[in-house]
Amino acid sequence: MEKILDRFLRYVAVDTQSNEDSESQPSTAKQLNLLNMLCSELNAMGVEAVVDEYGYVMGTIPSNIGKAVPKVGFIAHVDTAPDASGADIKPQIINEYDGGDIALKGVPGLALKPSEFPELKHFIGQTLITTDGTTLLGADDKAGVAEIMDAVQYIVSHPEFKHGEIKIGFTPDEEIGRGVVKFDVPKFGAEYAYTMDGGEIGELEFENFNAASAKIHIQGRNVHPGYAKGKMKNAILIGMELNALLPVEQRPEYTEGYEGFFHLIGFNGSVEQADITYIIRDHDRALFEKKKEVILECCRFINGKYGEGTATPVVRDQYYNMREQVEPHYHVVEKAVKAMEMAGIKPKIQPIRGGTDGANLSFKGLPCPNIFAGGLNFHGKMEYVSLQSMEKASEVILNIVSLYAES
Repeated sequence: MEKILDRFLRYVAVDTQSNEDSESQPSTAKQLNLLNMLCSELNAMGVEAVVDEYGYVMGTIPSNIGKAVPKVGFIAHVDTAPDASGADIKPQIINEYDGGDIALKGVPGLALKPSEFPELKHFIGQTLITTDGTTLLGADDKAGVAEIMDAVQYIVSHPEFKHGEIKIGFTPDEEIGRGVVKFDVPKFGAEYAYTMDGGEIGELEFENFNAASAKIHIQGRNVHPGYAKGKMKNAILIGMELNALLPVEQRPEYTEGYEGFFHLIGFNGSVEQADITYIIRDHDRALFEKKKEVILECCRFINGKYGEGTATPVVRDQYYNMREQVEPHYHVVEKAVKAMEMAGIKPKIQPIRGGTDGANLSFKGLPCPNIFAGGLNFHGKMEYVSLQSMEKASEVILNIVSLYAES
């Protein structure tokens, strides 16, 4: 049986970065390299699995008990975020972490420091897998992928392990908000499911941000600077002015818990024209709608000052808070809590300051809370994961399966 660490290292070696500017499904063909690999591995283990035309892997482990119990699914995404390179990943393995700084490459003096990331102290004595400082790691969400595959390997290798029908799903493009846009929930066949896509051990989430993107085109007017008085409209400066209209205290670096934010993620341009990109987040639906209106009001102000058509916004919803869909089926949360307690883990129920495939799946009729996968500092060069957390996540999957078998 392959160890979960070896499995994880194999998966992160495959470049699966998604691309929000692509209109294809999946957004990048390279994601299919891992999706096809996973499908083949499931089939090799005796699990009937297919990859559909959109890149979704769906597999089924038949029940081995003589009664009808709910069909439960486990889902993880294979893509890595566009925020940092996902190619040529060279993980560092830190055995028996001593609580000190972990040196990284790339920039002189770059390191994972407990003084900056105090959560590192939680992992003293454990095995950490980190980046080398030049790429992200891909624990988001290849840790979840490895945990699900590790649990599958255990189930098929231990016929004495009693379980109902189990559904396995792997998806592309979660990081760009399109992870389950074309996911066929009836075809998947689960009644309840869990995404293995959370952070630190013990995290359990059934509420997430409402999310939207905002892309604003600024049309300026370039005139020779020597003769520009009263004529030039500098799109860069106008874009900066628009950004300054947004509330500073509602930026990500100043928010926590249930507080939402406007996050400037892209600014490209010249005097003639510029493009600004934001993501908008809030757990409260009314505050979320208000934030979208604030963006539009800022554009109206700019157009009133510099002329109609100066600022052209496109605001698109991405996903919504799953809480309203999951709460009527709260037993799915209770089973996850009990499964963690069975593994000696203290559950930490908290809102996701982000989103998962489970949010959109819940709105498609598949209640789908999110469980920890063990990684931290996602989307960047400071990402890391604990081996012991991954092992516990796999154990939690098996415990959930057992609890449904007892239903």
